[in-house]
Amino acid sequence: MTGASGAAGPLGEGPVVVVGGGVVGLCTAYYLAAAGLPVEVVERRGLGSGASRGNAGWVCLSHSTPVPAPGVVRYALRSLGQPDSPLYLRPLPDPAFVRWLWRFWRSSTPAAFRRGYAAIAELNRDTFDLFDGLREDGVATTLTRPGMVHAFLSPAEARHHLAIQRQMADGRYPMPDDVTTGPEAHLLDDALSPGVRAAYLVEGEGVVDPEAFAQGLGEALADSGVKVHEHAEATGFRSSAGRIAALRTTQGEIPCAAVVVAAGMRSPHLLRSLGQPLPLQAGKGYSFSVELDQAPRHTLYFGERRAVASPIGGTTRIGGTMELSGNNNRLDWRRIVAVALASRHYLGRWFDDPDDLVGLIRDPWVGGRPFLPDGLPVIDRVPGHHNAFAATGHGMLGVTLGPATGHQLAEYIRTGRRPEALAPFRFDRLSR
Repeated sequence: MTGASGAAGPLGEGPVVVVGGGVVGLCTAYYLAAAGLPVEVVERRGLGSGASRGNAGWVCLSHSTPVPAPGVVRYALRSLGQPDSPLYLRPLPDPAFVRWLWRFWRSSTPAAFRRGYAAIAELNRDTFDLFDGLREDGVATTLTRPGMVHAFLSPAEARHHLAIQRQMADGRYPMPDDVTTGPEAHLLDDALSPGVRAAYLVEGEGVVDPEAFAQGLGEALADSGVKVHEHAEATGFRSSAGRIAALRTTQGEIPCAAVVVAAGMRSPHLLRSLGQPLPLQAGKGYSFSVELDQAPRHTLYFGERRAVASPIGGTTRIGGTMELSGNNNRLDWRRIVAVALASRHYLGRWFDDPDDLVGLIRDPWVGGRPFLPDGLPVIDRVPGHHNAFAATGHGMLGVTLGPATGHQLAEYIRTGRRPEALAPFRFDRLSR
């Protein structure tokens, strides 16, 4: 990978400045630098410290779906007043939040879900090849591909779930023909309890340590001469005649040839200063790490409870829930307890009483994953600005889609031609 800060690129003098040090921003910076463009990265905290840090680390094809789906709104409405629900909606007296929910509901039709899934699947097509390329170039991706076991308490629920996944896969990736039921089901992974009565394995699905992956990308960027500004918050832009001349930060201005806003939930504030509203809401997720007597060998999806477990860094990371309660990172301990209790249906009684959790778990985490109302990211040039781009709104798919997003967006920035795979992720879809 080449590219030294300050050299002239095809967009003009100066670097392409990427705002956001999560997986999406770092992957975008990586592929820009690999193409020979000068690049700088601005992150208001440390690399990988936002939504990238505490997620389940999945790199997967079989769960790369938009959150808006048939039946999800009805499910969310049933969660009102139930903070232990896997999908928890807490209404806010905020017109923007109400508008977002209305547009979310409009995106939950079967036709919209199929369109969204097809768009993500196409963007995702080369994901594992891109991860292989990163590893071959010396990036410590930490990727392993143990496969994913989908575990259920009900054979009927398992078969229903598999049928939907097989239909959505449409031959793009291998899916099993049937589920394993009865006493043999929990044998697909030694960590599963006998309470699991149906399960199936999707082979080849992957997992990374997301924080380590972000650090590996940061090290690769530093080795290639990319300047990384940590603990520097982007505050705005200096622009003229539809072109960004500099990014303003708490550490001063950075002149640039172009800018990429990949700042997660911080993106709307920056884009608003460019005259481009972005209806992002935080889909809060929770996770924690624990040492189990029998750790899982695969990534695990707990079907009825919509919780997950991943083998990461010698421990098991358990996560879950989608909480729509406004744009905040307040940790609600009841949600941590709800995830732990949900996991016990599938992993057995790894704790006896919720009060025990304080001493058993490590790194309790809450993260505001950025969601647009149709569940798809925006990966596009900012309207009205020749050299401003955005890559945000990836929700729970930032790790899976990070390399694909970065690779396609870097091509767009470098050539000025939008790759076909990015057409569904345009800004103008949000105004319809």
